[in-house]
Amino acid sequence: MSEELLHRKFEHIYNVMMNPSFLAMDSLGGEIPFWISTYDAKHDNEINVEIHNVIKKLSTKGVKAHLLNLFEHSISILEQNVGLEKIYKVEQRKNKERFKKALQSSINIHERLIPYIKEKVEKNEPDVLIINGVGAVFPFIRSHNVLNNLQSAVKDIPTLMFFPGNYTGQSLNLFGKLKDDNYYRAFNIDNYKL
Repeated sequence: MSEELLHRKFEHIYNVMMNPSFLAMDSLGGEIPFWISTYDAKHDNEINVEIHNVIKKLSTKGVKAHLLNLFEHSISILEQNVGLEKIYKVEQRKNKERFKKALQSSINIHERLIPYIKEKVEKNEPDVLIINGVGAVFPFIRSHNVLNNLQSAVKDIPTLMFFPGNYTGQSLNLFGKLKDDNYYRAFNIDNYKL
């Protein structure tokens, strides 16, 4: 993605997020206010810089955005509940599939990750929740599971997930190659017409 295209993408995202109807969650027809912005994973570093820039820009206009990096929060959950040294030892002893299951069990989307996200949102009271780090948590956390479970925990503010892959409006394809389960409840912010 050229620098110009990246700039246009984030200028569009900023304009959408500044729109009062976006913040008020109008015109969604009762749907959950979940949004996805897709990108090529090779531009992950540039995307993350732009995410921080757009958060600062929103802040100067009085719109409070809370950034939630799934990888960083997963590490925090592991540190609090298991300890990273123990996780390293588990990784050395188990094959990849068993290690993945151990991570999934330790992070536990229902009992730990979603309550952790909900707690952060309630504590920070943002106008918008932004999620990144999706590619870094694959395969032990799947984006459709996060979105499906967030529906009951964070539905009173718009949520934007930056997704390294493709979203057809029906399915999420991580890295443009790995088809996640079908997910129909999010809107593609990159195609949103103001």
